Amino acid sequence: MSTEKSSLHTRNLHRNPYDFDQLISCVPELKQYVFVNAYQTVTINFSIPQAVKLLNKALLSHFYKVKNWDIPDTNLCPPIPGRADYVHYIADLLAEQHYEVPTGASVKGLDIGVGANLVYPLISHRSYGWTMTGTDISEDSLASAQLILDQNPDLSPAIQLKHQKNSEHIFKNIINTGERFAFSMCNPPFHDSQESAMKGNIRKTKNLNGSRNQKPLLNFGGQQTELWCEGGELAFITKMINESLLYSSQVLWFTCLVSKKDNLYKLSSVLKKIKVVEFKIIDMAQGQKISRILTWTFIPKQNRKDNWL
Repeated sequence: MSTEKSSLHTRNLHRNPYDFDQLISCVPELKQYVFVNAYQTVTINFSIPQAVKLLNKALLSHFYKVKNWDIPDTNLCPPIPGRADYVHYIADLLAEQHYEVPTGASVKGLDIGVGANLVYPLISHRSYGWTMTGTDISEDSLASAQLILDQNPDLSPAIQLKHQKNSEHIFKNIINTGERFAFSMCNPPFHDSQESAMKGNIRKTKNLNGSRNQKPLLNFGGQQTELWCEGGELAFITKMINESLLYSSQVLWFTCLVSKKDNLYKLSSVLKKIKVVEFKIIDMAQGQKISRILTWTFIPKQNRKDNWL
């Protein structure tokens, strides 16, 4: 019998079915996309990009008090429940040292590849009061993220954006001398080429609506930097692990999503090679989709309470 999780984290606000009346009251435009399906379930067509974007806007408005959230059609539109799960599992990781989830502005997090949507910093701050820094190599994505902050001035003191000018680096140019973070998080580019990303897009669209459409729809849109990089997920995370060694005393827990289970063995070998103090793999699930968080630290257990949280 499988021990893999099949549901969202216990603190996830999205464990129950969507209350579309509530969500439509937040974003009235969503109403035109809501219907009752063959199973008598109220839902939306998740293969329609605008429907997904408006659902996200409503979820962020209702649950996280984020006003006027929006992203360009060319950028990745993330599933909010799954993104929230990652945040809650990081909270559990930090709670291990304190027997309770640490909250407040003294907990500093780093989101590598924040994208135009700003979702991880938004959920992290609204859920736990953490202070977040979001980085990206795309200036256009950062400009879109800044527009969300401009619409929500109360978030500006808690969320900072930084441009990574060199795509060869992940933490360098971002983490300053003497700066400390309780954690870093990342949803890395999954594919190893634009062609692979397009095929994945088409496959997802087919799964959602049974269509034979050969053109990927934009709710799975995304800039090149969001969807693919040379060598794919394995190369990107390997680079991240190796570079984390240079910042071993400045980040308590490095974390990263891993989509392909087959990559875990190789990544574990890299972690052992650079002699991390501890690493673990946390399973996450949203319906049929299983993903994992790879976490590692260079800080011995006895030192994890000091000056971090």
